[in-house]
Amino acid sequence: MMLRSIINITIREWKRILTLPEHYLVLLVLPALVCFLYGYIYHNQFARDMPVAIWDEANSPLSRKFSFMLEQTESIHITQQVHNEATIEEMMQRGVIQGAIHFPARMDDHIKSRQPVYITLYTNTAAVVTGKLIYKDAAKVLITAGSGVTLQKFMKTGMPAGKAMALVQPIKLNSYLLYNPQFSYLQYLVPGLIAVALQMMMIMVTVLAINLEGQRGTLWELKEAANGSASNILLGKGLAFLSVSWLHYILVTCIVYPVFAGGRIGGSWALFTIFTLLILGCISIGFMVSAIVSDVMVSCDLGLFYTSPAFVFSGFTFPRWAMPWYDQYYAWLMPFTPFLDGFFKVYFMQLPLHYVHKEIGQLLIYIIVTFPVALLFLQRRLNKLQLQHE
Repeated sequence: MMLRSIINITIREWKRILTLPEHYLVLLVLPALVCFLYGYIYHNQFARDMPVAIWDEANSPLSRKFSFMLEQTESIHITQQVHNEATIEEMMQRGVIQGAIHFPARMDDHIKSRQPVYITLYTNTAAVVTGKLIYKDAAKVLITAGSGVTLQKFMKTGMPAGKAMALVQPIKLNSYLLYNPQFSYLQYLVPGLIAVALQMMMIMVTVLAINLEGQRGTLWELKEAANGSASNILLGKGLAFLSVSWLHYILVTCIVYPVFAGGRIGGSWALFTIFTLLILGCISIGFMVSAIVSDVMVSCDLGLFYTSPAFVFSGFTFPRWAMPWYDQYYAWLMPFTPFLDGFFKVYFMQLPLHYVHKEIGQLLIYIIVTFPVALLFLQRRLNKLQLQHE
């Protein structure tokens, strides 16, 4: 009897999902739009050919060679020739350029006479990522080119190439960039943005799961279908929402991640597990709010207030350990935070499930704490409704 009641409520909820604009727009239309929108925004993977100006007071073969090498990098595209610092600042303020490089007068002579040469790099670090990319490529080119000039000078004196190289570069640094070696926005940002968007959508729908029934006068009908059991209602509705989230998982891991972010088709068992736990945590939290707060507008406001800062506080773009202690505690109020820690391990590092046992335990806490609270308050509401009909 209980199982049949749960199945009937699940079917009933699916009908509501397919017919109510509050449900089908948020659960069926928006996820697809958001997934493909994020994929399209970052389809170039990372910022390329950013406009950079050259202030060349040297006007020498060496400065022209350096400019040519800078133009060959992925992030730098030389678009302007300027003649003073004021022009650089003015162009940056107008958004014409994102950086500039100054070659000082008599640069070649100073290099030949072994005097220090100061090449100046200007970057617009109001845009942090673009500034860092320009700095990375410019520094690589200028340091390499400078070392090459010094190496040629030593070799012209008859010094063996090996010894000359040892003097130019006494220390060699081998860099291994793991998990996102190209600094790709697509591979890094798109999966995380989609996950936090799905969390927000699921919570915003589930905070309406109970009180929308009360507003539209269908709560008594729901109570009759559940035989007066709050657990039947929550389990039936929860299964419907969970099955929708699995459709989201198929969309994301079989289409969006492979096509836009270079991920594996189907993801992995570990990714599916922590994604399911994330959604169950969101459903339980949404049910709790909906069971406690009967006003639709207030519950929506609470859901929006709760979900909006999830991405900022999760540590996706700024490490949590560097945040104030109270922000770190606030971050743990949202299931996206432990999900993100596990997501880095199972998606980027492709680690097996046993590496995320801590994150799994943390996600289970959200379910264990909030679901019983939702059950208690909903059963009280159903009991009051029964008394009103007697």
